[in-house]
Amino acid sequence: MNEQLEKILIAPEELQEKVKELGKKISQDYRGQEVLLVCVLKGAFVFLADLIRALTIPVRVDFIACSSYGTSTESSGVVKILKDLDYPVDNKHILLVEDIVDTGLTLNYIVSILKERHPLSLKICALLDKPERRVAPVKLDYLGFIIPNEFVVGYGLDFNGHFRNLPFIGILKKEVYSKK
Repeated sequence: MNEQLEKILIAPEELQEKVKELGKKISQDYRGQEVLLVCVLKGAFVFLADLIRALTIPVRVDFIACSSYGTSTESSGVVKILKDLDYPVDNKHILLVEDIVDTGLTLNYIVSILKERHPLSLKICALLDKPERRVAPVKLDYLGFIIPNEFVVGYGLDFNGHFRNLPFIGILKKEVYSKK
């Protein structure tokens, strides 16, 4: 599998250190409050699993799944909800947990939907950010890493369902994702 990668961008140790740092900051900010963590599937589930273990506050977890990519590497710009939340979010502190923020279109769509449901607060925690790809403005409250405009996989992020199990973030070789 590693022969399909150009290089490792973020090592496992760096990921775990950053997750612990984010967990500490989030726990301080929400001290004395329960938070509903809303994980954006599928890519953020590995990050979420590590993040909840780094938190020292009461949390509940729910999942939302959206798609704007299909099997492509470029966003179609049309966002569809594939799985909605199981819990109501009204009068709850919501922390939206995302794997990567790219164009911002999907995240903006999810945020607008959640705001219509009247949470007490809504913040965003993203592991990765590609600001040079941004089309829609996004305010990230907690951020792991700013990365270059490369196609990355691992630690939950995939290409056509593969590579999610890598314990690091790697850059996929262009010839792998540009094949037809």
